[in-house]
Amino acid sequence: MASSKLKSRPDLLDPGTLASLGGIELVAREVVEGFLMGLHRSPHRGFSAEFAELRNYQPGDDLRYIDWRMYGRSDRFFVKQFEEETNLRAYLLLDVSASMGWSSRPGVLPTKLWYAKHLAAALSLILLRQGDTVGMSAFHDEVVTRVHPRGGRRQWHELVRHIQDLEASGSTLPQTALRDLAVRLRRRGLVILLSDLLVEPEATRTALHFLRHRGHEVLVFHLVDPGERELPASADARFFDPETHEELLVNVADIRSEYRDAVQEAIREWERSLRTQGVEYHVVDTDQPLTLAMRAYLRKRERLG
Repeated sequence: MASSKLKSRPDLLDPGTLASLGGIELVAREVVEGFLMGLHRSPHRGFSAEFAELRNYQPGDDLRYIDWRMYGRSDRFFVKQFEEETNLRAYLLLDVSASMGWSSRPGVLPTKLWYAKHLAAALSLILLRQGDTVGMSAFHDEVVTRVHPRGGRRQWHELVRHIQDLEASGSTLPQTALRDLAVRLRRRGLVILLSDLLVEPEATRTALHFLRHRGHEVLVFHLVDPGERELPASADARFFDPETHEELLVNVADIRSEYRDAVQEAIREWERSLRTQGVEYHVVDTDQPLTLAMRAYLRKRERLG
């Protein structure tokens, strides 16, 4: 069953199906291969070939450089290219606070942290294949793990080793990790934040703006569980904050519309406040395929050259 699913486009599978296929290294690798295969089939073939470090086979090409894995997936021949490294330094910031460990449909829909970890692993693999250097920090109210930026194949295994062991705990103070990163990043680069942004907004925005002011490109993926957009279909609901441990019992019918409007307004405010300062912002629904977030990254990476 798993092998037949993987032969389709893994990057287009819903997260629940992906979670049943295997560990983070297998899933991330297959998602990236499916994503790159989709780029080769798209009208933007010139860019996709350059991005994937592959191009269409031409008569006379050295057969040693044929990518046989891509041939097995697409029934087409692609040749590996060996270009100079782009030398972009990228850094992933991964929120591992307690709220990231939540799912509105446990057992069916993976948690926000599952989604963030697999997206981080996939993005780092693409970056490294492009010849970039990649580092990573995971944080809640403090930085809990850090991988220094490096390039090469071994770096991806090092990143995955740290990412797969991360668990959700603690409250969220991303400004701590953002300030720590701003001090450590001496060269301008790309900073990618993956978080549910259940944070103190002003302090977080200030820290993101500071990174942008220092000359870094900043990309924010705001992870949203579908259960956070709409209240459950019940008369009463008990809300529990995993970070403060506070509980609140409410009548759902009384606040459903107000709740939906408040969520939409919060998202609009994040978008307004970040994009006006040059910070790129994307909402990522955790019931949607990983490829949607990866395409947002691709558009950002393409503009950076």
